Amino acid sequence: MYKDILLAVDHDHEDSWRKALPVALEYCKAFGARLHLLTVVQDLGVGNVSSFLPMDFEKKAIERVSTWLKKMASENVPAGVQTQRLVAVGKIYAEILAAARKVDADLIVMASHNPELGDFLIGSNAAKVARHADRSVLIVRAPSPGAAR
Repeated sequence: MYKDILLAVDHDHEDSWRKALPVALEYCKAFGARLHLLTVVQDLGVGNVSSFLPMDFEKKAIERVSTWLKKMASENVPAGVQTQRLVAVGKIYAEILAAARKVDADLIVMASHNPELGDFLIGSNAAKVARHADRSVLIVRAPSPGAAR
């Protein structure tokens, strides 16, 4: 059913992939799908914050994140799963959607924290991806504290 699965991970937050990666791997095993691991370096834009950063800040951030993604994949993805690592720069939800189109993913998998009031008013990246995706999206949530497991 699925041939290409995109897993969006946040290099700064282990909880963005710790629960979602095993789910994506189970789907890869069940369907013989390829796994595309994506992390996004958030674009700081021109002016404001970026004017205070070194000229090569983005390049170094991409290198750091690429190194992290390679290490994370080697430590957590079994050798039998065909894997591609992707690093993008920009708005997180937009880059997830663009990467899904680029690799022709059948399924986008991503974790989401349990919603708070602000998420209902503003919306998290997971909500934006689910709302705007033209393909299936699987949101993996961590159980709420005190919830039955």
